[in-house]
Amino acid sequence: MEQDRGDTGARREERKKSVGERWSDFRPTKTVVFWSLLGSIVLTMIVGFAWGGWVTGGTAQKLGEQMAEDAVVKRLAPICVVQFNRDPGKAGKLKELKEAGTWQKGEYVEKQGWATMPGEEKPDSAVASECGSLLLLVSK
Repeated sequence: MEQDRGDTGARREERKKSVGERWSDFRPTKTVVFWSLLGSIVLTMIVGFAWGGWVTGGTAQKLGEQMAEDAVVKRLAPICVVQFNRDPGKAGKLKELKEAGTWQKGEYVEKQGWATMPGEEKPDSAVASECGSLLLLVSK
């Protein structure tokens, strides 16, 4: 019986290890390390592309081209307004532009020839649309 008491006493003397001690004693296997790294990589990619603003090269190319096109349109629209101001019947045509529907304003500017840039043969529809918006803003 004393042996039983001795064993029980030894077990009681063992204390529970702290988290730091258990962390120090932990030795992961290669499999655990591999899957942990793989999971971390996948999680980083999900967070980066979803919320971090990462984009692929193709998407960056498309965004760059769109930004360049928008910048050109913004620079050409004032030229269209100047061409409108040179039109002798601009007062009547501005009234017709105001009466045109939202989707027809760009087409109206194209038909008048104001969106045809010097050296070009035909008007640009994006410039015409932006020009119509500028003309309505200026006329207010």
